[in-house]
Amino acid sequence: MIKNITKILVTVVLINIPLIAQQDTTAAADTINNSTNNFVMQKSPWGAVLRSAIIPGWGQIYNESYWKVPIVWGITGWLVYVWVDNNNLYKDNRNLFLQTGDDRYKRFRDYRDQRDQFAIYIVLTYFLNLVDAYVDAHLFDFNVDENYFTGQKMYNLRINF
Repeated sequence: MIKNITKILVTVVLINIPLIAQQDTTAAADTINNSTNNFVMQKSPWGAVLRSAIIPGWGQIYNESYWKVPIVWGITGWLVYVWVDNNNLYKDNRNLFLQTGDDRYKRFRDYRDQRDQFAIYIVLTYFLNLVDAYVDAHLFDFNVDENYFTGQKMYNLRINF
């Protein structure tokens, strides 16, 4: 498991090395076109990430994606419940095995592995919550009123409370 994570991290670092070496040529172009381009984002992506980091789902509320909040809370709540359940089973079976030495209680290792696996799932869910808040804030101002290829109108439904 640790070898796989190490391989993934090394691969990500090696892929991003060429990106670090490139120069930012858009900075000069941005100062020239700054007087004609006055677009201001309505939602701050990093503000949404900060809100979701404090309370998972708060970034989705900030981005007015209210339907995502019960999904985030439901998945996170279920994962935490299963983690706590596996942790309790692990402790109970470990103590019984240490007290009796009975092979029936050797399954405590399985509960420990499942507990650790669900801890990884909780971290991944938390990370995906942050990524969703960031992307949703960036796309908040994205206009999809008209399909520019066919010229047909697109209809959106946004519910504001």
